[in-house]
Amino acid sequence: MNAEFRLPDLGEGLPEAEIVQWLVAEGDEVTLNQPIAEVETAKAIVELPSPFAGTVQTLHAAAGDVVAVGSPLIVIGVPGEEPGEAASAPVQPEAEAPASTEPEASAEPASAESEAAEPEKAVPNLVGYGAAPRAQGRPQRRAVRRGAGAALGEHGRSGASDTAVLAAAPHDIVDSAPPLDVRHERPRSTPPVRQLAKQLGVDLALVEASGVTAVIRREDVERFATRMPAAPQPAQPQVPDAPRGPSHDGTRETRTPIRGVRKATAAAMVRSAFTAPHVTCFLEVDVTETTRFIAGLRADPRFAEQRIGLLAVAAKAACLALRAEPTLGSSWDEEAGEIVTHHYVNLGIAAATERGLIVPNIPDADRLTLPQLAEAIRDLAATARAGRATPASLSGGTFSITNFGVFGVDAGTPILNPPEAGILGLGTVRRRPWEFEGEIALRDVLTLSLSFDHRLVDGEQGARFLAAVGDVLREPGRAMLLS
Repeated sequence: MNAEFRLPDLGEGLPEAEIVQWLVAEGDEVTLNQPIAEVETAKAIVELPSPFAGTVQTLHAAAGDVVAVGSPLIVIGVPGEEPGEAASAPVQPEAEAPASTEPEASAEPASAESEAAEPEKAVPNLVGYGAAPRAQGRPQRRAVRRGAGAALGEHGRSGASDTAVLAAAPHDIVDSAPPLDVRHERPRSTPPVRQLAKQLGVDLALVEASGVTAVIRREDVERFATRMPAAPQPAQPQVPDAPRGPSHDGTRETRTPIRGVRKATAAAMVRSAFTAPHVTCFLEVDVTETTRFIAGLRADPRFAEQRIGLLAVAAKAACLALRAEPTLGSSWDEEAGEIVTHHYVNLGIAAATERGLIVPNIPDADRLTLPQLAEAIRDLAATARAGRATPASLSGGTFSITNFGVFGVDAGTPILNPPEAGILGLGTVRRRPWEFEGEIALRDVLTLSLSFDHRLVDGEQGARFLAAVGDVLREPGRAMLLS
């Protein structure tokens, strides 16, 4: 029987998704709940697990294609039924897929760039809610790569790194089944390795795998490339110099389709700019005590692993200030004609990734201690770098922080993340002459930038909130003790 799988609703009512890459090819054997494709919505990249076990017959879309929800995606030949019969997977999964009973084998090759990885427990997965569980009865033909790296803002001149890159060395896949006869099959390799081979001009069919698993790795490709004879260079005809243009390679312009995160971000920013009347105010703060406070925590073995930095302290300061000025954490409900005051803080942290700007949030950040908040920011950074931010983590925020100080910028006018009413921008910390206890001294100075929605927030409320954040950063030890 040929079973057809249509693109399911990945959550948040998104109408379409782009095929980032296929993890299987026509003719491959797939198992139940095996990841078969990576798709990108306007909110996140997610893996689609197969609802059937069988042989891949047809791929209805290519990598880079945009597919509407409900459209045919893949046809899988399911054994044990007559060929003439047909079935379709439901567009919306109704239950968790059962875990495979085969022995578990986990392997996540590192990407060509740096990669963040955390050990995870194998749990059932529903389509549209994050990465599928690792290696549950995964076949021998494919290994799934992790997402591309991403960068999360961390503070610059203070020397405080608020996020940690958790590098994981690649592991070999240990298959429990007997080895396959691969003489007439495509070489087994991961997408990053295939990309590297393409860049180096290496034919993977000629490369011998060095490990026991017959999976070609980066080292194998690089080793083969060093042994390749240099290709003869054809004689170059003499041509007159072309007129000089703005590009060294002669390319005068590049057109990139507006898709995925960039498309969603553009729509949200236009809606924010032309719906919410923005007001931005600034405050210069002497944060010398904060930098000393951070240095003391990092020297303390009890807090060394948390790597508490300025972003975490500023996040805690914002949570404390929101207690006094909850209007900054409210939202405007146009349809209901109501102002919604949130008595909790889902704190968004703006992250610049290779896919564009995303703002995942930390639920109930106001209930976390400073070490817990620092750890949550680090975990959020790792998730963003791996390209695994879920739609749920990208919605429901109540207040956001953006850290453009990491780029050496003193101040800015951050734009609101709708429907939030406030966003706090952190500038870079600079050593400047500053009045301190009646004398001029060199001090660490930071500029805070607060943008707020003037429909909800009056100037007085915005100023009080910003002053409250500044008070915490001037004397962080006292504020943390009283919180």
